[in-house]
Amino acid sequence: MSIKDLIQTISQIFEAGIAITAFSLFIRALTFNLKDRVSRAFAIILLSVMIVYSGEAVSSIFTPLDGLEFWLKLQWVGIIIFPTAFLNLSDTLMETTGHPSRGRREKVIQVGIVISAIFLILLFLGLFTGPLQLEEIPHLERTSITYWFSIYYLIASIFSGWTIWRAYKRTRIKISARRMGYLMSSAFILIIGTFPYIQIGTSFAEANPLFFTGLATLGNLLFFFFLILMAYAVAFFGVPWPDRIIRSRLLKWLLRGPFTVFIVLTLMTLVYKATINIDINIILVPIVTIVSVLLIEHAITILFPFFERWVIHRDGEAEKIDLLQNFGERLITSIDLKQFLDAVLAAACDQFQVNTGFIAAIDQDGVENIVQTGDQKLVEELASDEKFSKKAEMLAKEKRGNVFSWGNFWLFSLHDQQKNLIGILGVQREEDAEPTDIQIQTLASLGERAGQAIEDRFLQEQVFTTLQDLEPKINRIQRLRAATRFDPRELALPEEEIGISKDFYQMVKDALSHYWGGPKLTESPLMNLTVVQEAVKENEGNTVNALRSILKKAINNVRPEGERRFTGEWILYNLLEMKFLEGRKVRDIALRLAMSEADLYRKQRVAIEEISKTVMELEMKAKDNSKKEN
Repeated sequence: MSIKDLIQTISQIFEAGIAITAFSLFIRALTFNLKDRVSRAFAIILLSVMIVYSGEAVSSIFTPLDGLEFWLKLQWVGIIIFPTAFLNLSDTLMETTGHPSRGRREKVIQVGIVISAIFLILLFLGLFTGPLQLEEIPHLERTSITYWFSIYYLIASIFSGWTIWRAYKRTRIKISARRMGYLMSSAFILIIGTFPYIQIGTSFAEANPLFFTGLATLGNLLFFFFLILMAYAVAFFGVPWPDRIIRSRLLKWLLRGPFTVFIVLTLMTLVYKATINIDINIILVPIVTIVSVLLIEHAITILFPFFERWVIHRDGEAEKIDLLQNFGERLITSIDLKQFLDAVLAAACDQFQVNTGFIAAIDQDGVENIVQTGDQKLVEELASDEKFSKKAEMLAKEKRGNVFSWGNFWLFSLHDQQKNLIGILGVQREEDAEPTDIQIQTLASLGERAGQAIEDRFLQEQVFTTLQDLEPKINRIQRLRAATRFDPRELALPEEEIGISKDFYQMVKDALSHYWGGPKLTESPLMNLTVVQEAVKENEGNTVNALRSILKKAINNVRPEGERRFTGEWILYNLLEMKFLEGRKVRDIALRLAMSEADLYRKQRVAIEEISKTVMELEMKAKDNSKKEN
């Protein structure tokens, strides 16, 4: 392989790599942050880059008979879109720094869209470029219209660069100014790298093909680097996540997508070039592709956590973050608890040589049977005894650590570390039979383990409740951080313009928890809402019923159309209905909706947020109507 061929191969690899990276980042922008205007504007730039470099990469290996002219024209589609896309991005950056367009920049963008549309029409009509030129570097012959486009490209680039510079100067926060600087320098490289220099430097390229190819390869390398740098800068716009999460997710996305594909593509190309004259070439290339993908993905899985701790989590909080991240893998779900207690109960029944037994948890709501085996009627009779829980607790205090009898069962009380009764382990009692010392010791050992599991489960529920109450507060801070990354003045905006405040969320949650009566409903600050006061007339002057009707209306707003079902789209409504309107227990709801309790708490938070947003919207409408009437 000659030096020229090697440079051309490297150039082709980078061209394909840029197209793949642009496509990957384009998908990411559409998936995670399409609501933000900066991300949408950047997505259009990515689309144009993807078209340009896809056409460049494919046209370098095609012949005229294979449709070379089509791919060269496709490349021009992306080039024509590019300057207008940058005009739009520069405007969104100025708006983000607190200086929205007063009409002038919008008119410039509209003019740019019209000009690009005209050039695209001329391209499809065959007037924008001339015929295909099959020279040292194949290209479409330039025309007078191509020169006019070059002038437009230059003017649009200068205007975009000037606007981005103004946005950079308006950024006051040091770290945000640095990211805006990344974006500005990346924009400069992308604008220079996208322009088709072959159209204006054909004679130079033909006279110095090796130098021109080497220069193009170096340009592709710089373009690749600054495209990723620009994606990094844009990733911080419009998202409420902490900076470490943004960096971690973007890095993982790039490693598992573009990086992997780029390495595999490089290996495939090198192996193909090296074995092109060998028969094993057809078999070797697919093998290298498969093995390299598996090894790279495995290496990322193994090494990324260490890299993340070293590069991203450098604030001394890595251990705490790891603890929370691993919590989901270690928590005891309802199914896990049932499986463990089933094993404990089976061991207890085997020790007493009986078929019937149960383990029940005791909390403030009373006795709840978790697992049972054997004769269900005997267990139901015991559970239906209203005096059972009180009597069991009294006997447990008198005979702590001992086995005592109740009806047809031998019972062993389960306690937490504070010696509070949290459950009962029961096995069937045969007539005129007393437990042996070995049976008592075994039951005590099994009971201690069952008690630990139940206590851990209770503690986890307290953690879930705490996290559920804490998350709105955390979200509020993160929303404020996101809103003030590039424009600190947004910190002074009313909270309803940034997002639902944690206080309002908590008010709605409290009112729902006492939906059918209780101080959190009857004394709720939501009573003072305009929409509630307007609903008082429809509820015969009863303010509590008025608030209840607003909450019911908000819940119905979540309800999908059609007959009620237990499918994915109905989860939020079914959860609200069963939790707050029907008053069911969390465990029952989780079983009915076929989800873990941890997932249920997350869905409940989302559902309450939706209710809060709906109530806020109703309140804003009520206030607007009140202003119009006055």
